[in-house]
This record gives sequence, structure tokens and C-alpha cells, in this order.
Amino acid sequence: MATRTRRPSHPPTIRRRTAAGRSPDAIAAGARSPVVGLTGPNASGKGEVAKHLESLGFAIHSLSDVVRDAATALHLEHTRDNLIATGNRLREEGGPGALARRILDRLTGPSVVDSIRSPGEVEVLRSLPRFVLLGIDAPLALRFDRSLRRGRIGDGATLEEFARKEARENSRTETGQQLQRTLALADATIDNDASLEALHERVHSALATLGVALPDRPQSTPPGRAAGPARPQ
Repeated sequence: MATRTRRPSHPPTIRRRTAAGRSPDAIAAGARSPVVGLTGPNASGKGEVAKHLESLGFAIHSLSDVVRDAATALHLEHTRDNLIATGNRLREEGGPGALARRILDRLTGPSVVDSIRSPGEVEVLRSLPRFVLLGIDAPLALRFDRSLRRGRIGDGATLEEFARKEARENSRTETGQQLQRTLALADATIDNDASLEALHERVHSALATLGVALPDRPQSTPPGRAAGPARPQ
């Protein structure tokens, strides 16, 4: 099982995965661009990692934006409760990996897939030969403080409410959100409990160990977000 990255100077122990279960075409396409998946609990810093990778030339694709588009089509306000219910409905209709399947054909260059919340979504993305999954985590109280600062509707006004809402994201059904089970599948898990600079260093260290080389400096013109505006998570 992958360990957590706690200090930039200590590279993580990484769980490497084989090509078992992948199609011959997928294995033959091993030179394709890397795809970095992001998972983790609410306000852990996934959006900050996505923003940093975007500055280094990665296109950003968010499974949350797939859900938001569906909620808009249903004329639903984008509250956290509505989005959870809409995501669960999409999985019930299309299977546990439904959200990931909707973006597969968009992953044509170096890409980040943000807001992965189901093992079924990980299974779909593992069909890509250069997919790696990063878990981003932080202590509950720290994440609650961040959620207050960003002011997103429905996160919870108290620590207790924040924790109750998070518990709803750990369903026992395949068509629900299963954040803890998904986080356990990460190839490396990064503790975002220090500065933004430390977070970036830990991301670089983890990805380098997984064989994903990143440029040292941001690109002057990043490719942009592929599915809506950037949202810290």
C-alpha cells in the first residue's frame, strides 16, 4: 500500500502497477501522454494541485464538472447535496465508472482528471497506459478551515456539519461516492498540511517516483481548463 508523502526530502514509497487486465491496444500505446488522477476528501487541496499542474502544461478535466453539467440540465442549484445526488444518479444509470467514461476521449495530451470519487472511476482510468492516481489529504480541522475561507455553498457551517456531510461521501454502494475506498487506491498519497510550496514539492517528488517527469518552470501559456473554470477542492 502506498505511504504518505510528509516531507519533500523523503520521496514516497510507491505502489507500482502492472499492465495486467489492460487490452493489447492499451499496452501498445504506452508512449501516450501521462494522465494524473486526483482524489481526496473535501478541501484537501486537489484544486491547488490541478492548478499547479495546469501551469506546467497539463489540461484539466474534472469529473465534478460532468456532474455540474448534468445538474444544470436538470435545473438544479449547484449545492453540495444536489451534486452528490446527481453524481449518484449518473452512476446508477451508467454504472460506477460512468463519469470517467464520459471524458476518456478528451484525454489526448498531458492531462489531469480531478474529483475522482469512486473505485469504478479509477478502474476505467486504469485502462489508460500512463495513468497514475494521486491522493491529496489533510487533517479534518484544517480542511474545514479552508472550506470556510473559500465559502462554497453547502460545505457546512460547523466542524460537526462538515464531518457529517463528508460521511455521506463514503457510501457502501458502488453507485455512491466512496472517497475512502478511492483514496486507498492511490499510487501515492500526499499530506497537504504545510505551505503551498511544500505541496508543489511533494507533488513533484511523488510524480517523479511514479515516472512522470514535470518541467521545472510553469509554461507561459498553459493549455487551459478543459471543462470549466478552476475550482479549489
